[in-house]
Order: sequence, then structure tokens, then C-alpha cells
Amino acid sequence: MAKKQKKKAKKVVKKKILKIKKNKAQGVLKLKQVKKKVGQKRKMTASTAKPVHDNKYAEAGPRDIRVVNIVVSTSLEHDIPLEKMAATLSNTEYNPEQFPGLVIRIKDPKTSALIFSSGKVVCTGARSMEKVHESIERIIESLKKIGIKITITPKINIQNIVASGSIGMDLNLNVLAMKLDNTEYEPEQFPGLVYKLMEAKATFLLFSNGKVVCTGTKSEQEVHTALDKLVETLKALK
Repeated sequence: MAKKQKKKAKKVVKKKILKIKKNKAQGVLKLKQVKKKVGQKRKMTASTAKPVHDNKYAEAGPRDIRVVNIVVSTSLEHDIPLEKMAATLSNTEYNPEQFPGLVIRIKDPKTSALIFSSGKVVCTGARSMEKVHESIERIIESLKKIGIKITITPKINIQNIVASGSIGMDLNLNVLAMKLDNTEYEPEQFPGLVYKLMEAKATFLLFSNGKVVCTGTKSEQEVHTALDKLVETLKALK
């Protein structure tokens, strides 16, 4: 009786061992199959992945850049009572304890200006010189409401033009940061590279997708000249 029980127990143990081995073998086979599929997927991904361009044209598209902001200064050659202006006009902000200038916001065209008691004005937000002149006219009209008549035609001085657009090519900013002088690139803080183009007296903000922002120029012609010089400089690096 004892012998039969021992044999039966041995058979049970043997079956369990065989089952474990079978499961293990199946697991190994399954793992191999999974690895094979992963390998195939990696090959497919590698074959279909887009090549990395080290600062080369990636089917360069058309270049396009537009003025998005013109900053100008002028003088109305007349003292301006800022407190009276702030009390009368609802579209103004004035806090002399923090800043000596009054802010006036113009709805049409959508611009804003800083006005100082000396009559100095700094206007920003316009996208064309036509809109700049319209903004100055709106300010002069607003001053009439507080009894101030400006009889001169203010001389407008462009201080800065900001333009944005695309140069039609992908850029490797790491390569540019190493090869170009006068650059600042901190990708952990900001995704764009700052490049000071001394020859054109312009500063560019460059992005990897070819988008650019240009600042520092004082005419639309200077914007396009700076853009041409930028592209010429980038081509020379290839």
C-alpha cells in the first residue's frame, strides 16, 4: 500500500515537473517571438524614419517674413498734463510712483503708446508706417479733449522693427551654436537660438523648424537684407 502511494506521488511530481518545463519552454518561445517582433518594428522604424539634417536644406520651402511690430518715437513739442489726461480718458493708465509715463491704448489701429509730460511719445504695436501715423493722429485727437492742440506735424523716428517668418529650411541648432559666433543657446530654458548678425545690425531668434524672428532693424528693406544675409551665412556652413 505504501509502495503504491509512493509511486503515485512520484508520478504526480513527475507530471508537475514536466508541466513546469513545458510552460518554461513556451515562455522562452513566446519571449523569442516578442523579441523578433520588436526587432522587426525597429527595422521598419529605422527604414522609414526621416534622416537627421546637420544644418542642411530639408526640401527648402519658400522664404517668407513679415513685419509684426514697429516701435517709433516722436515729440509733440508741447507739455502734456498727464494727470488730467488720465482723469479724462478711459483708455489710459497712469501710475507716476512706478513709472513717469502714461500708457494710452488705441483700439483702431490696435496700438499702444507711452506719453511723457515733456511731450515725448513712444508708440508700439503697429505693423506698417501707415498705422503708425494713424496712431499718432489718434493721440493728437485725444489731447484735444483736454484742451491741448498740437499744431506741428510730429517727426517720427523708427527705433526698432520686429519681423517674423520662415527661411524655408530645417536647422540643427546645436551645430549652429558651435559653428556661429555671437550666439546664445540654452535649450533647457528656451527652444530658440539667439544669433546676432553683426553685418546686418540685426538679431535673429532661430528655431529648428526654420521659423525666425528678426529684431533690431529700422526699415522693411533692412529686414529683407538681414534675412538674405542670414541665409547666405547658413549656406556657407554646409
